[in-house]
Amino acid sequence: MSRAKTLQSLFKRYRRPGDIVFAWIALLASVFLLSQLADQTAWRNGGKLFAQPRFWPAVSLGGMTLFAALHLVGSALSERIEGRWHEVWLWVTSLEYAGWFIAYAVAVPYAGYLPSTVLFAIALTLRAGYRRASTLIAAAVAAVVIVLLFKTMLKVNLPSGLIYESLPDGLRQIMLTYF
Repeated sequence: MSRAKTLQSLFKRYRRPGDIVFAWIALLASVFLLSQLADQTAWRNGGKLFAQPRFWPAVSLGGMTLFAALHLVGSALSERIEGRWHEVWLWVTSLEYAGWFIAYAVAVPYAGYLPSTVLFAIALTLRAGYRRASTLIAAAVAAVVIVLLFKTMLKVNLPSGLIYESLPDGLRQIMLTYF
């Protein structure tokens, strides 16, 4: 009896409150992707099975759908865990930071890499709840260091901002090259 209890505890699955929601999302996404397979891939007549362009995507999406369905069944048959919608809301609120990144990516071609990076670093610092001047200055300094590292030292080719066009000739060339 002691050994059986040990094996049960060894193979007990830890579940999060949003497990069933995640299982439904995974199953629906995999079924959708599987339904698009015929339109997005090709099947060549006379070719070997493993060399077909549709074969490996079909295998991976079929496996994804199968395991998503098994996950859903396992979640549905398990006991209900309180806090499901709190967990799901946490997932939704984390999408805010994807929005911040998209806004940053849109701002860079207009405002330039340096001003956008400094502005968004300070804005995200404020969004995270930090209000002290020293923390905001540290965020701005970190943003400048990041810009210098990527644009000046590593020579990463990033879009220059349209705002740089309004600068005087000498300063504009420096900003376009290094910032």
